[in-house]
Parts: sequence; structure tokens; C-alpha cells
Amino acid sequence: MLDEGRIVFLDNHLIALHKWSGELVQADATGDRCLADEVKDWLKERFNKPGEVYLGVVHRLDRPVSGVVLFARTSKAAARLSEQFRDRTTEKHYQAVTARWTGPKEGTLVHWLVKDASKNKSRAVPEGHREAKKAVLHYQVLRSGNRYSVLEITLETGRHHQIRCQLAEAGAPIRGDLKYGSPRSLTGGGIDLCAVSLGFEHPVLRERLEIRIEPDFDLRF
Repeated sequence: MLDEGRIVFLDNHLIALHKWSGELVQADATGDRCLADEVKDWLKERFNKPGEVYLGVVHRLDRPVSGVVLFARTSKAAARLSEQFRDRTTEKHYQAVTARWTGPKEGTLVHWLVKDASKNKSRAVPEGHREAKKAVLHYQVLRSGNRYSVLEITLETGRHHQIRCQLAEAGAPIRGDLKYGSPRSLTGGGIDLCAVSLGFEHPVLRERLEIRIEPDFDLRF
């Protein structure tokens, strides 16, 4: 059963919680149990609901990524939230532990990315490539040690594996991210990338909300 301590926002229209690294947001070909199913079961028991419980998946995080995940509890909320994600009026902030950052303490990264579906991976290519999509993120270095740095990242675009690919291309792969050049894995197979906040307009109340959590990184470095 879902641990209630992971729930960071709940009302009649929405539920948001802290996704752990390694969890699936929505069912896929692996057949592994997903977070959406866990939330449905919890809602059914918590509110004693008969029959099938509605839950709208309005966005996702990659399986190895942790952080804030928002679900809709009604179809109206799902439609309005999906429109916000589609129109990019939501605001997403991430934190990542990377290989030691040697560039400016804050700035913007711009790359052109191509998704390789067969490898479930993206790669940077020269501008003008016919399949490429522009990827833009803004970063700020929060702290650095001898081997690692902690960055806060704001996404301007939402490309496949964008943060993972862009940071690796900049010479600072995310800790544990073997797919993008990290030299070693983390226990459990996750990576040190966390969606720490999500800003959006409440789909019914129409007020601006920001849901923020603390990342669950091991920062002893």
C-alpha cells in the first residue's frame, strides 16, 4: 500500500507525490507494477470508493528519475492539466548531482537532439540535422566538491532525456547515469536527477501552485 508520507498535495481534483527512483509512473511493456496503480488502490481504500477509480496521468518522469509527479483525479482536471503541459505553461525545476562542473556558475545550454528509439537514448547533433529538435535548459551550480557538483536546472523545452543528454554533452554526466557516460552505477540502478518542483495553474481553482520537495541524494562528497 502507498505510503501516505509520500503525498505532497491532495484535494478533490489532484494528487501529487514523491516518486522514487526506479518506479514506473505508468504501466509499460515490462509489466511491472506502476505508481499510477498504487495511487488508484490507495484512493479506493482511503475514500471507500466503489468500482474503478479514475486517475489521469498528465506527465511522466523517466524510470530512474525521482521527484514530484502530479495526477488528476477527474477527467476535467486531466484535460486542463494536459493542456498546460502541452502548451508549456508549467514550470519545472530539477536538481542533479553531476561530475564536477567546470564551466560558469550559471548559464544556458542549447543543443540539437535526436532521439534513437531503438536504444531509448538521445544524442546531440549539429544544428540543421533534419530530425533534430532544439533543447534549451538553464542551470545554476548550487555546490561543488572535488568530484561532484549539484546543479539546479530549469527546463525551457521538454525533449527526450534532455537533461541527461545535455549535461553529458557539457562534460558533466549525472551521477549513476551509465547510459550517458557516468563511470559507475548507484545502488538500485537509479540516477541522481530529481524533479524538485512543479509549478502550474490549478485546473479548477485557477490559482497558481508550486509543489516542491527536497531531493533524496547522498550529498556526502
